[in-house]
Amino acid sequence: MWYAIEGRDAAGVLDRRVAARAAHLARLQALRDEGRLLVAGPCPAVDAEDPGPAGFSGSIVIARFDSLEDARAWADADPYVGAGVYASVEVRPFRKVLP
Repeated sequence: MWYAIEGRDAAGVLDRRVAARAAHLARLQALRDEGRLLVAGPCPAVDAEDPGPAGFSGSIVIARFDSLEDARAWADADPYVGAGVYASVEVRPFRKVLP
């Protein structure tokens, strides 16, 4: 089943996000290589493709896991969690309809 994982950034964590980005992306690339990633990306904190020093308000990942517990365990192990980037993470089932 697909699961939506939404991490919301804490305030003032852009430097931590940048430092943990390579490890964060490596995990997403592994999901992609396994054919389990639908979409992933950050949410700019301002209405701009490149938010500059405003940074990001969080990230969204939609990926396939065997269970909600597996999706939560994967999310809990995210380098952004370990680095204190995310103030909160929500994981919930997702049903793809379109396209």
